[in-house]
Amino acid sequence: MTDYKITGDNLVIEKNSNVLLGPISFELINSNFIIVLGQNGAGKTSFLRLLHGLDYPKNGSLTWEPHIKIEEQSFVFQSPVILRRNVLENVLYPLILKGVPRPTAILQAKDWLDKTSLTQKAYEPALSLSGGERQRMVIARSLISKPKILFLDEPTVNLDGESKLQIENLLKQAVSNDTKIIMATHDLGQA
Repeated sequence: MTDYKITGDNLVIEKNSNVLLGPISFELINSNFIIVLGQNGAGKTSFLRLLHGLDYPKNGSLTWEPHIKIEEQSFVFQSPVILRRNVLENVLYPLILKGVPRPTAILQAKDWLDKTSLTQKAYEPALSLSGGERQRMVIARSLISKPKILFLDEPTVNLDGESKLQIENLLKQAVSNDTKIIMATHDLGQA
């Protein structure tokens, strides 16, 4: 990925006239892995949503240099967004949206299911997965399209040690494949 710079100047994020975050100013320059660390309620999720373009600031400005299209970004929410499909269909969905031929998308999705130890669950309803399995599935879905930037909101908050380690290894792999990661956590040990 090319170098990037994200600059926030005097940003304020509000919801229902309540200030969630700010005013803050910052500059994020070409780091492979950025951790946004803070207690529950500190505004980490709001900050990630702002960076990703899901929310807009009440005041201030946010600039990306160069501009990275929303299609080149991915976001994993703290509570996984699950499509009412089987696990394989959930993982291949971003490729279908990008126009990848279905047979190719299936092969790539099966590879990601293997990387996330979900091969045996491929044809099960995604909603039947455990919390850790769901999180691994949505991370596979977010990485299958090779985003330039991946936003993660507390991706391992309620997971056991083995699931946390597996997700952390997937993220390290993503960074080695030129995906930049911006992750929110309250876990100082994970930071």
